[in-house]
Amino acid sequence: MFHNPRELAMTARLHPVLGTEHAAARRKDSAATSSWPKRPGLFGNVAGVTALALMSAVPVHAGEPEHVAAQRQDAAQAQAHGDPLANAQAEAEQQLHQTFTNLRFEDFGPAPVEGPLYQATAGGKIIYFAPQSEHLLFATVYDRNGVNLTALAQEQGANRRLKAIEPAKALAIGPVDAPTVIEFTDPDCPYCQALDRYWNAKAAEGKPVRRLIFFVSGIHPTAAAKAEHILCSPDREAAFKAAYSGQTPPVLRQCAAGRDKVAADAELVARVGVSGTPTLIADGKLISGFQQAELEAFLDGHAKPALAKAATDAPR
Repeated sequence: MFHNPRELAMTARLHPVLGTEHAAARRKDSAATSSWPKRPGLFGNVAGVTALALMSAVPVHAGEPEHVAAQRQDAAQAQAHGDPLANAQAEAEQQLHQTFTNLRFEDFGPAPVEGPLYQATAGGKIIYFAPQSEHLLFATVYDRNGVNLTALAQEQGANRRLKAIEPAKALAIGPVDAPTVIEFTDPDCPYCQALDRYWNAKAAEGKPVRRLIFFVSGIHPTAAAKAEHILCSPDREAAFKAAYSGQTPPVLRQCAAGRDKVAADAELVARVGVSGTPTLIADGKLISGFQQAELEAFLDGHAKPALAKAATDAPR
């Protein structure tokens, strides 16, 4: 197969894994394996040996799909010809595999996003904008350690907006000494009604909360009127419970103070950036929607210190 001993020696150096005995066996031009060329002279010059070296230099990833292997081979060949874009892509792919070693990637290539990327907040959510290519990204950004940077930025923004909330102006429901949550809610929102049932069930279990209520009135058409009815009722907590259990009185109460409070809540909702209901703030953390697992964690976190205090205060 290889008739030039110099070529064989060069190839043996490029593939030391073959060993001296294996390389010598190749000299006999016996039935070589199908992975080697059978035509004499295919690698019969320096350029051919160089091409073989380049093919051997391409990193191999076990079990990767054929189209990914082909892309990797194309990138390596383009890199050999000095294509700067291909070089950048190859370097980026290599860095991706080296940085996130616990993930397996099926494909790799240029993204449609071009130029710098900027971060913005809309409705309490983090979004990303690429002005050069005019792309808007609703995405989650992680660093190499698995930290959710988008969630951190969202929480930091929520903490800044918390300063606009005055708890004393909220409709307070629940025991004064219970764990406190700020709740943006809508009487006609089915998930808000489900959340109210959840809080009632937890109170029955001995895990009450103090809810600081602000009404969101811009989603459902009758939400503002029902919120005003609650605020104008002699027993506002009872009226709240009735409304959130689905009861609608034949006549909704009206009053100037209730109307002003609904309007003030609407301004606060816009300032804080609440776009959906229910939205809660528990221990400074923004919770969008009825997220039962997060609420359970909040209650459990407050239950442990209470149990520890009770054990300490118990007579001995």
